[in-house]
Amino acid sequence: MILRLRFILLLMLLPFLAQAQQPDTTRTPIRNIETENVDVLPNAVDTKGWLLLDKDIQTELEGAVQNLYNCRYEKAEKQFRSLRRRYPNHPMPYFLLGLSQWWKIVPTNIKTKQYDKLFFAYMDSSITKAEALYEADNKNYEACFFLAAAYGFDGRLNAERSNWPKATVSAKRALKYLEISKEANGLSPEFLFGQALFNYYAVWIPDNYPLLKPVLLLFPKGNKQLGLQQLRNVADNGFYVGPEAKVFLMRILNNEENNPEAAMPLARNLAKTYPDNGYFQRFYALLCFNMGEFRESERVSQEILTKLNQGMPGYEGISGRYATYFLGWLMQNRYKDLTKAKDYYQRCIVFAESTDETKGGFYLHANYNLARIAEKERDLGTARRYYSVVREIADSKSDQYREAKAFLKKNKK
Repeated sequence: MILRLRFILLLMLLPFLAQAQQPDTTRTPIRNIETENVDVLPNAVDTKGWLLLDKDIQTELEGAVQNLYNCRYEKAEKQFRSLRRRYPNHPMPYFLLGLSQWWKIVPTNIKTKQYDKLFFAYMDSSITKAEALYEADNKNYEACFFLAAAYGFDGRLNAERSNWPKATVSAKRALKYLEISKEANGLSPEFLFGQALFNYYAVWIPDNYPLLKPVLLLFPKGNKQLGLQQLRNVADNGFYVGPEAKVFLMRILNNEENNPEAAMPLARNLAKTYPDNGYFQRFYALLCFNMGEFRESERVSQEILTKLNQGMPGYEGISGRYATYFLGWLMQNRYKDLTKAKDYYQRCIVFAESTDETKGGFYLHANYNLARIAEKERDLGTARRYYSVVREIADSKSDQYREAKAFLKKNKK
């Protein structure tokens, strides 16, 4: 029904979507919990051995986290494996090694399956180690944190791969441990991450998908503004999940809240802090383009193409599609250099076809702009070719479709 409603949708909604598809007269609704900050004083629990709170470990791994989000995977994993040798029974090193695999998948829009097996293996190991810690001490909220996180990531990728039974099981377990770990929210901003996403999406989902409202009556109540506040807290203060919080907050503000102005500082920060992350760079270039910061969009787009041509990890055809479209548009509309514009648009089409992104978006607009340029140059055969593509994939109510249809009717072979 809905394939990609972000991590938290899968985290919370999948179990109930699965149950809602079949009669169940014995199901007991989840108790109605007001999901808020629950602060626990540090002396209320024994945090001895919790690596999340160990400042020496944070100092040690600062470079590793920087390498991870800069797509220097081998360097990051070397440091994570060093941590694993010293703490073989702790879930953190396995989770971080899995997160490294995740960020090899992200730049491809979750399409590549090359790293799936290793990703799932590391998340399974993190779960196994965390379960052992939790069984030994049911007040070990750090173990619950890793259980919620590992099950959540496992559930998301399984959902992306349409492995719904596995995704559903992981989502149910992630929600269970998220509920338990919230009792440690006051100990570290790391613990707030899952709670922040829960608070936001528990409100956003029914607002945007009214048909799901009856299902969501089974959920704890959310608080969208509190969720955004918590997410900002984690983005500003979280060490391990701070970058992930920034990514979610950036996407939520731009995509869900339609507030690119608020998303821009986050995008700029991520792109400058991790300049070799193709995903961050293309999102930043997109925001610059949409907000009229054309000089900066051009600079970043040129950087993307240079790094892609150098074969740097994390720079895929999808980033190339973004960059070539922006540059093609700038050449056409700002510099009036139609030769370069055509070259960039054609390269955009090649990138789109290589990544199977041909249903609309940049692919549609690249074909449309090439058609208009060809028409202007009186190259009717080329214009027909591009307009034919536009007519095939554009929405039948769109201006592009009507223009393409009119041209092709008027200029038959």
